[in-house]
Amino acid sequence: METVECIRPDYNKPNYDESKIAPYTLEDPLTFADGTKLKGPEEWPKRRAEILEIFAKEMYGQEPPKPEVLVTELVDEKVGALAGFAVRSQYKMWFKADKSGPCITWIVFRPRYAKKPVPVILFLNYRGNHELVSDPDIPVMTAWSRNGDQAKNHQALEESRGAFCKSDSNTAFPIGSIIARGYAVMSACYCEVSPDPVWNEPDPQYSQQTFAYTGVFDLWGKRDESRTDNITALGAWAWALSRGLDLAERIPELDTKKSVVTGCSRLGKAAFIAAARDERFAVCVPNQCGGGGVCVAKRDFGEVPGTEVVNFTHWYCKAYSKYAKNPPKLLTFDQHLLLASIAPRRVLVEGFGPNNWMDTEAEYIACKAASPAWEFLGLPGMPGNGYPDYYDTSCIGPYLGYVRRTEQHGIAAIDWMWMMDFARNAFEGK
Repeated sequence: METVECIRPDYNKPNYDESKIAPYTLEDPLTFADGTKLKGPEEWPKRRAEILEIFAKEMYGQEPPKPEVLVTELVDEKVGALAGFAVRSQYKMWFKADKSGPCITWIVFRPRYAKKPVPVILFLNYRGNHELVSDPDIPVMTAWSRNGDQAKNHQALEESRGAFCKSDSNTAFPIGSIIARGYAVMSACYCEVSPDPVWNEPDPQYSQQTFAYTGVFDLWGKRDESRTDNITALGAWAWALSRGLDLAERIPELDTKKSVVTGCSRLGKAAFIAAARDERFAVCVPNQCGGGGVCVAKRDFGEVPGTEVVNFTHWYCKAYSKYAKNPPKLLTFDQHLLLASIAPRRVLVEGFGPNNWMDTEAEYIACKAASPAWEFLGLPGMPGNGYPDYYDTSCIGPYLGYVRRTEQHGIAAIDWMWMMDFARNAFEGK
């Protein structure tokens, strides 16, 4: 029987008092769940598979199956986009041979004058490809969208075109610099994958409990509500990123052996999950992904299981709710394990602050706890001499790194710079 001391009475509210952080222990990434220590690097794939299964059963739900068919169609291409320096392509993607059912629209920008295939950065965006650049040939997204400054009645607005190019935006898409650095970049809107309604949506037709499981969820049949490990929205968005990489593999101008998966906030979580599950992603850069992403949950500070399972019921499987009442005592795993599962590939975690809800120190702690996995595989772990100050890059190593900045929530130009520098070093073997 659960005892009183195993319940934080206000567990559905964020804790912002560091004095109330209870002692906790993080599991060793180099020890199997049965307590057996790994003997050598040859056992790492088995441990990695064990970690992924833990998260599939207990947090993010089972990984969606690969589609039986993947139909991709180039619907528009502009040679000489971005003042002549890029080729901009738009693709439609279906998962049925007859092009019925869910469809995702991908946009791809690549350097026009590249002499050989180029590295590619993949990410999901929030309200449509039309927000990335001011290009009238990119249709305004018609799928359901979250209401806000750029969307009304759950529809994106024409005036949101090129929103990411605005100099005062918290989220930037410095496409000219990305192209100039020799990268291609591709994106799709996560709402075309599956919608992301708020927990208190007033219109019942858009309820988290039902509407969230539409879109690509239609491919996977009727949900069995008796299961505690059903596919989740985060799992679906991660799945879509892998399908984006499938498309990239069909574009000869892209070098998918040099792929970077990124995303901001909940879409940083999706990128993190995608990289853990799909070993084709060479580099992962989760940006400001907060609790439920890289942050260790046992620290029980800011966004934690108790708030996650109330506000974001569709992001996590039902099994995760049993840990909400006291993460330090009840959790038998934590996010550093999923981070470690990406080894020996490369990860740069980007945080920001000051913002207690998105506990960036918990991200740093996860990185330190995951670092032994790289060292076990004969690679350098995360460098540095403690939790770094803002803009301090001393904790960015060649395989695992952590960096944070000030200002607002959103992927900013400096985040892209750190990302491209990290990827360049990876792809040039530094």
